Amino acid sequence: MVLSLGTPSVFAENSQGKDSLVALGDSVPFGYNLSEYNNHPAKNAYPYLISDEADLRVRNLGVPGWQTSDLLAAIKTNKKYQQAILHADYVTITIGGNDFLEILRTANAESGGNPQLFQQLIQQKLFTSQAFGNLTASIEEIRKLTDSPIVLYNAYNPFQLNNPLHHISNLFLPQVNAAFTGIAYSYSDVRVADAYRAFSNNQANYVIPQDIHPTIAGQEELAKIGLRALQFDYITR
Repeated sequence: MVLSLGTPSVFAENSQGKDSLVALGDSVPFGYNLSEYNNHPAKNAYPYLISDEADLRVRNLGVPGWQTSDLLAAIKTNKKYQQAILHADYVTITIGGNDFLEILRTANAESGGNPQLFQQLIQQKLFTSQAFGNLTASIEEIRKLTDSPIVLYNAYNPFQLNNPLHHISNLFLPQVNAAFTGIAYSYSDVRVADAYRAFSNNQANYVIPQDIHPTIAGQEELAKIGLRALQFDYITR
């Protein structure tokens, strides 16, 4: 579950006159493990699939390993992020999965193998997590720069059905995603793409084996729900 931190990479399709999509977040929009070296965002990651379908320019600012605190810091202090958002016609956000994974890791370590204590610690750490405040502040900062539509992806279950953490995640991710929905609905034109429902229990197709990241089919599903949230038709896939 440990993700490698990466250096932000920006790829723009230089097609003058097109509307622009700015993708913010972690390794999911980056398309981690879809290419051999992970040295730049994968072209079959969902931001590029959305841009291909909707004829948009895309700036993929996803960074593997990022948590909500990293995204907030970038939006508040990084001129590249601020300028990209300022000129965006559409914004997508996928963040929070690494916050949740860290909660699972620390709760597991502190529980000493006690299943009941493990679940209690997850609940406690979710209640005190800064992730929700960071996400709220990030959207607040984005809204200072643009009133363009924002699509907020909620968290899918990244664990295969035979992994004990699959059941644990299904106990707590609805609570996490309900909080994300509440945050989204607190702002104008922030729409939720329901990755949790889209992936459901279909991790065998949508999550890379022995990994937590989406397969190409998973990225296509993320593109589909993103296009739907942006009110574009998903035509060819």
